[in-house]
Amino acid sequence: MNAPAGARTSHAPTPQQPGPTVRISPINTAPSTGTTPSHHVEPQWWPAPFAAAPLDATVLVPASKSLTNRYLILAALASSPSTIHNTLISRDTELMLNALEAFGVQLERTAQADGSTTVRVVPPERLAAGPLTVQCGLAGTVMRFVPALAAVAGAQADFDGDAAARVRPMAPVLDALAGLGVQFSFHGAPGMLPFTMDARRLEAGADVQIDGSASSQFISAMLLAAPALPGGLRLRAAEGPLASPDHIAMTVATLRELGAVVDLDEDGRGWSVQPQRIAGFTVTVEPDLSNAGPFLAAALATRGVVRVPFWPATTTQVGGKWVQILQAMGAQVSLGADSVLTVRGTGPIRGIEYADASELAPTLAALCALADSPSKLTGIGHLRGHETDRLAALQAELGKVGVQVTVTDDGLEITPGPPRPGDLDSYEDHRMATAGALLGLAIDGVRVENIATTSKTMPDFPKQWAAMAATAANPAAEGSR
Repeated sequence: MNAPAGARTSHAPTPQQPGPTVRISPINTAPSTGTTPSHHVEPQWWPAPFAAAPLDATVLVPASKSLTNRYLILAALASSPSTIHNTLISRDTELMLNALEAFGVQLERTAQADGSTTVRVVPPERLAAGPLTVQCGLAGTVMRFVPALAAVAGAQADFDGDAAARVRPMAPVLDALAGLGVQFSFHGAPGMLPFTMDARRLEAGADVQIDGSASSQFISAMLLAAPALPGGLRLRAAEGPLASPDHIAMTVATLRELGAVVDLDEDGRGWSVQPQRIAGFTVTVEPDLSNAGPFLAAALATRGVVRVPFWPATTTQVGGKWVQILQAMGAQVSLGADSVLTVRGTGPIRGIEYADASELAPTLAALCALADSPSKLTGIGHLRGHETDRLAALQAELGKVGVQVTVTDDGLEITPGPPRPGDLDSYEDHRMATAGALLGLAIDGVRVENIATTSKTMPDFPKQWAAMAATAANPAAEGSR
């Protein structure tokens, strides 16, 4: 059957004949009570696998969280059902799916023979207006995107999340919604979770200014909801740097792909979105290229080879930058006609100066810690407002394994030193956990606290990482397939 016009063409796995339609709920979405950094009465320490020889592995990376949750929001706002193949099933996406169900969206999940999941999204004629409750966990896409969805619904809604989510910035997107007539009551610090919103008096046709310096998700939230707002939206970024502009570009590209009309100002800091109800769509989600990073970096860390199938020839994901980053650090990188990306580490890791690494920064910093010369990462000051203050966390944790790290206004200066084993905190942050795993692959005796936090975007990470590491001892092994 041919996909409808506008369906996404990608190099993600081709859907197989479906198995039985099932309700899959393997992910724990209950609120975490961890603090930042994460300290538990009984810390769960994971001995990071150490590779004493080069790796030779093939890794099947799960679907992109960023694309999955953008498609889910737009499917909830569509005029007819949508089908999303290769949907990521992780804590962040489960939280999004749960939120959509609260608004009356029907979800039909089908387990495919290849292990992927297809979700059919059936939007209601009108989204439920509540009162309703949304549990955000620690998912930035849920805590930022869903309030804008609630505004479109004219809903009364309570929002809360994990303990660590209550210190993540929210004010810019809430201020933008307030400019459209939405009222907020805060039950803790102003502009933070938890809060109650009332969008029953949503106004039409407003021009909105928004601060995008702390997170691109504020702008993406407003853009995703914009076609469904009365009169559309004219959005303008306030003065100051834009955090993660690549993610904003991803949002604009996704909207246009599905038929929305989005005009961009010449300076790249303003957006005009025409009002419309987009049609239902069929897409296949690309692999998560950011999550591919630790596996690809493992090739350099062990002077081995790692392959990732279904790598897209073109992408809006920030993880697409891994190709140029790893080449600059000394890897041989090739993309075959079969869409398999192959990374080979053939010598020492070179230090790098790199700007705007965004969510790639924790893994990149860990790789810089293993280099033969200093590195400098800039343009990542906004990482202070991610799952944890990633700049401070990286300084602390890299220091435990012998690396000197200086935190600057907008980044990190990293000077490798003689490596030593250490116990690394994860801070309830999936990217800190995977960065710790990468360090442990090259430094014997590293343990990572609460590796299960990787379930946020990659539930099988510990299993896949161990399988990849096992190929160092047995190159004939299947790797982390």
